[in-house]
Amino acid sequence: MIGPVGEFLDHLRARHYSARTVEAYAEDLGHLSQLAGEQALECLTGHDVRHYLAVLHGRGYAASSLARTLSGWRALYRYLARQGRVEANPCTGIRPPKGPNRLPHALSPDEMTQLLESAGDEPLAIQDRAMFELIYSSGLRLAELVGLDLTSVDRQSGEVRVLGKGSKERIVPVGTQALAALADWLAVREAITKDDRALFVGARGARISPRVVQARLKAMAFNQGIRQNVHPHMLRHSFASHVLQSSGDLRAVQEMLGHASLSTTQIYTHLDFQHLAKVYDQTHPRAKKKG
Repeated sequence: MIGPVGEFLDHLRARHYSARTVEAYAEDLGHLSQLAGEQALECLTGHDVRHYLAVLHGRGYAASSLARTLSGWRALYRYLARQGRVEANPCTGIRPPKGPNRLPHALSPDEMTQLLESAGDEPLAIQDRAMFELIYSSGLRLAELVGLDLTSVDRQSGEVRVLGKGSKERIVPVGTQALAALADWLAVREAITKDDRALFVGARGARISPRVVQARLKAMAFNQGIRQNVHPHMLRHSFASHVLQSSGDLRAVQEMLGHASLSTTQIYTHLDFQHLAKVYDQTHPRAKKKG
């Protein structure tokens, strides 16, 4: 892309945003450019933005998609405002239509045990267990996982150094089971690759790609008899909800997940309440239905 959108995407790449994030911004800003036509993006008004959102809504875009799209547009105009190329952000004060509040799905502790106790002594199978133990142990994002280097994990202190969104670094604890799985993987890693940097690699020995991680997790879950659509972010959701259920410490979960805002983490309080409500319904004598 050329013009302000291309410049903004280059700016994101320079700040080390993941390729998936840049692709998402490119898609959202492509909609804006297409809707604006020959009109310069620097000249758009709040009325234009509202009209464009209405057009996308009329095309059947879900409320969640419109919210993400509007967020991308806002980010572009914040960038242009910092450069003095627009006087005001035309997206300010505009809210997308509200949709249903869907909670992230998490596997139960028993399902996580079922998933992670998979058999397999081939090097890639051993790596699979190490990757997914680490996501669940430390609440990593997919992009954070594939970006890990051999030096990212300190097995002595039991910590992993993660480069998250916006190049923000955080240090997260690694559990005993994940450390053991990593030790098993590092013992056989040289059978696949001589790469001296990437912690996790593909079949050809180069740094593993997000799509390969997704495909291997889906196959692993299916082989273990889990018929849900299991994806890496579900393991992150499971980490958050299980830690919150055990500790009740929302701030600690926020720090480990790398959320900039506590409001983002608060979605897991709803998952925690669902768990408590289910326990109440199953155990409280006044909650049981009369037979």
